[in-house]
Amino acid sequence: MKYWLIKSEPNTWSWKDQLKEKTTMWDGVRNYQARNNLMAMKKNDLCFFYHSVSEKSIVGIVVVSKEYYTDPTDKTKKFVVVNVKTKKSFKNPVTLNQIKSEKKLSHLALIKQSRLSVMSIDKKSWDLICKMANNSNF
Repeated sequence: MKYWLIKSEPNTWSWKDQLKEKTTMWDGVRNYQARNNLMAMKKNDLCFFYHSVSEKSIVGIVVVSKEYYTDPTDKTKKFVVVNVKTKKSFKNPVTLNQIKSEKKLSHLALIKQSRLSVMSIDKKSWDLICKMANNSNF
């Protein structure tokens, strides 16, 4: 199993939207590195759901329920989507400032490549972020 972080602008697709729909197609990615990360995702991989722009915080966890396929919103057919299913809401969202203040997380792409919308997370960092949110580890 691998661990990931996926970003969404709350005014485009929020955690509330995700909770309501339960399963959704993660579309609209137009960056090749992010696309390659989507293509590397496997069924049952876990992803942090990150609200970008205004909130800048991890608010929950989704699980990959369908591996990549062509993004139907992409006319060029170069980009892909995965399906994700709601797994767990964070009791306490973990903010970008909290992540930046934790030295053990300074290597994360979330900090080093702030515009990347889909990124991998190592297991130690995953566990630490879950602990920061007062959630049990997965």
